[in-house]
Amino acid sequence: MSDSDLSARIDGIRQLGSVVRAMTGIAGARARTARTQIAAVDGYAATLEAALEQGLAGVESEAPGLTARPVLVVFCAEQGFVGGFSERVLDAVGAIPKGTDLFLIGSRGAAIAASRGMMPAWSAAMPSRSASLPKFADNVLEAVFADGNLRPVAVLHAIWTRGLAVVERSDLFPLPPAEGTRAQSAPLINLAAADLAAALRLDHLHAVLTRAALHAFVAENEARMASMSTASRQIEDELGVLEALARRQRQEAITAEIIEIAAGAMAGR
Repeated sequence: MSDSDLSARIDGIRQLGSVVRAMTGIAGARARTARTQIAAVDGYAATLEAALEQGLAGVESEAPGLTARPVLVVFCAEQGFVGGFSERVLDAVGAIPKGTDLFLIGSRGAAIAASRGMMPAWSAAMPSRSASLPKFADNVLEAVFADGNLRPVAVLHAIWTRGLAVVERSDLFPLPPAEGTRAQSAPLINLAAADLAAALRLDHLHAVLTRAALHAFVAENEARMASMSTASRQIEDELGVLEALARRQRQEAITAEIIEIAAGAMAGR
């Protein structure tokens, strides 16, 4: 390899390293921001659960009538450079029960799902900013209940735990009955019990779907950081090899010049 080619290769590797570091920094900032938002959504969901428990205490309310097909909302990766993130999530989906609609989130995951022959009933791109996820959850629920009928809703997404993406599946709607709750006296309510129950349950569904989206957002960015960390080590290793080769070529060139000068001096005597 000529000196000019080697120098160009080293410059290219260094530029690639800068890009990788920038991507790592962006992914890290996004993950940290989303984690703080998860805590806020957790508190909001807990408040709604308490409101459901207290607001319906002593009130006979019917379970929501589920008249439409069940929905499974699956969060995959929106972009690449995340290793096998989407593949692991899609592996966890398994065989979709007959009569269940698949709602697939994430452009990269949708492409991988298509290659596997998985055809979602609805799909959407994942927002690039975690602050957009509450509104995005609204859009998903609008699609879920577009025909005006209630339907069971489950979600499947990754949670980043101890350096790994762990896939979790949860039933979101209807809300499973709480266990071990203490009896409470019926409160004074200004709405019909059925209307109150429906409003609180749908608000709670929005909260837990937003939480699932945030966990998926964090997991994707953590997976990207892990992939970029591996790429960064490979870049550093390759850069070290190329820089060592450049030093060796310079030393050989200097040695050749010294030998040539010495030979010329000897010939002139």
